[in-house]
Amino acid sequence: MQFHLFNKQDNSNHKKRIKMKIGVTGATGQLGRMVVDKLKEKVSANSVVALVRNPEKAAGMGVEVRSFDYNQSENLALSLQGIDKLLLISSNEIGQRAKQHANIIHAAKQAGVQWIVYTSLLHADKSTLSLAGEHLATEEALKESGIPYTLLRNGWYTENYTASIAGALAAGAFVGSAGDGKISSAPRMDFAEAAAIVLTSEGHAGKVYELAGDQYYTLKDLAAEISKQTGKELPYQNLPESEYARILKSIGLPETFALAIAGWDVSASHDDLFDNSGQLSALLGRSTTPLSQVVADALAAK
Repeated sequence: MQFHLFNKQDNSNHKKRIKMKIGVTGATGQLGRMVVDKLKEKVSANSVVALVRNPEKAAGMGVEVRSFDYNQSENLALSLQGIDKLLLISSNEIGQRAKQHANIIHAAKQAGVQWIVYTSLLHADKSTLSLAGEHLATEEALKESGIPYTLLRNGWYTENYTASIAGALAAGAFVGSAGDGKISSAPRMDFAEAAAIVLTSEGHAGKVYELAGDQYYTLKDLAAEISKQTGKELPYQNLPESEYARILKSIGLPETFALAIAGWDVSASHDDLFDNSGQLSALLGRSTTPLSQVVADALAAK
């Protein structure tokens, strides 16, 4: 099934007009929507295809929308027909990702997709994060597929932490298990812009990009920034992994997810979320968005 949604004709001359079709999986997700918006700034909206599980949620995106369920392997190749470049945004179903991504890569080969750009994990080949295994399996599947590919090894989204600001202020402390680990995060928008740049420019096939923010911070630094902007003293309280997981469960998170988050924080304490290569800002042609701005945006949205 295909859904065709169009905006009013765009007559701006500054956009690059290309005949190739760019598909974006997970296009109604937080990252996917941003990528689609950034692509529309660079190419004609007619060149972009949103591949989504629930097409109804894509109303108003202003691009062609196709039904695309990572689990329905029998339909994926049909939905990818005519797609030249594919941004494979990693699934949000932890534990199912490797199988789902393999389904998509197989379908892409059947459909004649010419290039796949995949959102992997920062330093996936050496990270202790529990997420790394499925990303590595996907990277291997891409290598074996014979399809030209590019790896965008995305670091942590700053929003992963700023989403906790309201709860931290209510509790009187920012808690975690990251110790003094250095975190080189950037907001989703920076990663989305980088993906759009890669998809619409040359010379990226075969490249592996380790993408992270220019400036690192610790969770103590984050708490201090929140304190500075709110005028409320907010200390950072470092907890044992099990204690942090218990608190996460107490506020309603499923046990498996609570344990995973606490484990990711422990990996952060080993600097698994740190990178100082500057590859993200090099792609963007500007500095990455600083922590202070993302905190300000989060507070303004409260």
